[in-house]
Amino acid sequence: MPPSTPAPRAPGAPLTSDLRTSTATTAGARAHARAQHGRTADHMRHVPASSSPTAPDGVPAQSLVWSETVAPGGYTTAVLARGTRIRMTDVDGDACAHLLLHRADATHERLNVADTVKVPWQAYLGPGHPLLSGFGRVLATVVGDTSGHHDALAGTTTRASNEAKYGAAAPESPSPAGRELLLLAALKNGLRQRDLVPSVSFFKSVRADGDGVLQWHGSAGAGGAVDLLLHVDAIVSIANTAHPLDPRPQFTCSPLQLHAWPAASDLDLLAAGELVGELGPEHRQAIANTDADLIARGVL
Repeated sequence: MPPSTPAPRAPGAPLTSDLRTSTATTAGARAHARAQHGRTADHMRHVPASSSPTAPDGVPAQSLVWSETVAPGGYTTAVLARGTRIRMTDVDGDACAHLLLHRADATHERLNVADTVKVPWQAYLGPGHPLLSGFGRVLATVVGDTSGHHDALAGTTTRASNEAKYGAAAPESPSPAGRELLLLAALKNGLRQRDLVPSVSFFKSVRADGDGVLQWHGSAGAGGAVDLLLHVDAIVSIANTAHPLDPRPQFTCSPLQLHAWPAASDLDLLAAGELVGELGPEHRQAIANTDADLIARGVL
């Protein structure tokens, strides 16, 4: 991510005289740009990740491979290796992380929300829940959760829904739609709109009542965190924007904090039932399917 820049001016407001003068020449513009080097912002990716000022407790900063705070209404994407542990943190209690996963080495294989709900016989995400592809393989497993407020049923917001509710939906608007943000993440990885399958959401809860009607349960509050463990090299795409069933009339979202670090040994602990407890037979089979495919590809 590029270094932070001065606070944006109001639309139509003139540049200050000093800034206009300093950037009136190529040399002046270069000097101004270089002066920004090393500056930080509240919402940014830390490069290298070891420079992170927000490393999680118990995780040495030098082991981080990803450290970022995503702004409300922002998005991010990263390509991460098998065995990486990703922690998402709802810092202030109103983040909503809309997540997509694609295999990095075979992008036609991606998160399948229907199978993620159907195969493990559980509609609600929590510790031990596999995030499955449509090939019967597990892309990631939820291995930690202090929030318990998530959703695999409603998907993310669309341009039409946000325009109807908030009056705007473009990525640069005050109320960006999740699908528009995830499309930008996809394009950065050589993917297209056809690759935007339904996503899952973390930190905003939805439950189905006895009649099958989706009911809004909102956030668990500030500080909740979710850990995912990757079973494959994956393209991770996240949009941090309001949930489609959020009943509040005003667009509401808060920062999302992300950290990732290598944790390959956790894959063995997970399979042995020592990380989140004994796995169900469907989960164990999905892991076996994944490992068999990786062996056939010469990865394992």
